[in-house]
Amino acid sequence: MTENSAASAGDPVIKIANEFTEVEVDRVRTRNGVRLRIFVPSSGRQILLCPLELEALTWQDHELFSHLLATPGDPAEAPGGTHGGAAVTEPEAAS
Repeated sequence: MTENSAASAGDPVIKIANEFTEVEVDRVRTRNGVRLRIFVPSSGRQILLCPLELEALTWQDHELFSHLLATPGDPAEAPGGTHGGAAVTEPEAAS
């Protein structure tokens, strides 16, 4: 099977939409087990999440998601001064 092959022909694709966006959610089988795939048709972007990553989402509060939505499509500085797991630092000015 390929990395993004469907878990089975019987698994439904769930479409969730509002006035701002539409996402498709389904299960896919990978070499490392079943993942949840979240796909945005308008941008073509997707993410595959393992069970632990999904559990980690439940540890978050709505403040994190509000911050992420403040700059959609741009991985802005996360709360706590980190960016992609690393501390964000400003470039030093040249003397």
